[in-house]
Amino acid sequence: MNKKQIVAVVAVVVVMGYLYSQPVKGLIKPKEERTAPSQQAEAPANANVDVNTVSGPAKTAIGADLAGKIISLEEMLKKASSPAERQKLQQELAQQWDGVNQAAPAAFYYLELAKSKNDYENWLTAGQRFNDAYKFTQDTTVQSTFVANAIFAFKKAMAVKAESLDAKTGLGIAYVNQTSLGITDAEGGSPMQGIMLLREVVTADPQNWNANLSLGQFAMKSGQFQKAVDRFKGMIAQDTKRSKVEPYFYLAESYKQLGMKTEAIEAYQKCKELMADPTMGQTIDNYINELKN
Repeated sequence: MNKKQIVAVVAVVVVMGYLYSQPVKGLIKPKEERTAPSQQAEAPANANVDVNTVSGPAKTAIGADLAGKIISLEEMLKKASSPAERQKLQQELAQQWDGVNQAAPAAFYYLELAKSKNDYENWLTAGQRFNDAYKFTQDTTVQSTFVANAIFAFKKAMAVKAESLDAKTGLGIAYVNQTSLGITDAEGGSPMQGIMLLREVVTADPQNWNANLSLGQFAMKSGQFQKAVDRFKGMIAQDTKRSKVEPYFYLAESYKQLGMKTEAIEAYQKCKELMADPTMGQTIDNYINELKN
């Protein structure tokens, strides 16, 4: 299992806390709504949250050896004298951060590239990285900036390529994330608007992995665990080379919430087999033991 796969597995466990701690306002039935935000406001990106804000903690996370190349490129970028040189260095920095699985700083570099080039690929990638970064922090100030930038980037991507299912999926996810923070954007982005975008994607492409995964996650957040089970089972049945760790993990969690312990244990065990990582395997064993006792 390579480093990116391990990080993806760790992300599953991290995101579970996010799923249950931030129910989607407007999707939860009144009796289920316990921790929804009490007020809403528009969601501008916080100017104080930028690449410098997120790169410091990211460098600490990856260690001095891996950070050395990035620091060198940052110094070169400060001295760059032409737009072409700046773009080249921004591209290198984005790729370097991608290479060490740090979505937040990568997102800001892709965003700058997209602003200067106005091309679909950079707009799309910026939005995707901001959506990824959103899941890895519980700081709502930082999250609000990530989600605002994601929405901005995906809308720009769709302006360049209106038929893009990837951009539509990303925008749908960002809208639901936004309202999870108790925020409504100036154009009325809502959780249901996000869900509708994702449903449009799976109508056009029934096996779209990211849209199905997100719809399953949002079904869990709204307490619709049987719908989540159906969604994740459909993903597992797909003939794909993608890792099925995430759908198996979320399937297990959904079964657990439905009180279906035997099915939950089976899904957890399959998840553990696919992980092939001792540390994460122990975490899964703990979940299984809780169900058995």
